[in-house]
Amino acid sequence: MAGEPHAEYRQLIVVDSSGSTAIHTGAQALGIRHERQTPNAAAAGNMLADRAVIDALLDGYLASDATATERRLLDGLAAALAAGGEAGPVHSAGLQVVEDVPWPVTDLRVDWHDDPVGELRRLWSVWEPQKADYRTRGIDPTAAPSYGVPGDL
Repeated sequence: MAGEPHAEYRQLIVVDSSGSTAIHTGAQALGIRHERQTPNAAAAGNMLADRAVIDALLDGYLASDATATERRLLDGLAAALAAGGEAGPVHSAGLQVVEDVPWPVTDLRVDWHDDPVGELRRLWSVWEPQKADYRTRGIDPTAAPSYGVPGDL
């Protein structure tokens, strides 16, 4: 954040590959804000209905029995919404996961939807069965399926 000219308005959450966490919440971040971190997981938010939303988010993630990080994050989002979510209506949601390669293996976003978390969950259900093949394609395209797209030989 040292080079960020507006750090007092920003929120940044980091969990590194060794499980260390760091959170920055600027004093000018909007509305009710809260942050919480444990080994291997961190959560923060602003414009919250209540500080308990972040506790529910992290607890929902940690309590999830899903094997995929994305599904655990979605479980955490569902718990956060059940705890009150944002102070106003929620219209967008996003999910980005970086694993053992230097690019996001999942990068999904929903903007201006009546049920953005439900729609994000639906998009994950479409992406999940393809995720491994697209990861393989990024590492070694010769080992990945072609999906029979037009122009393939």
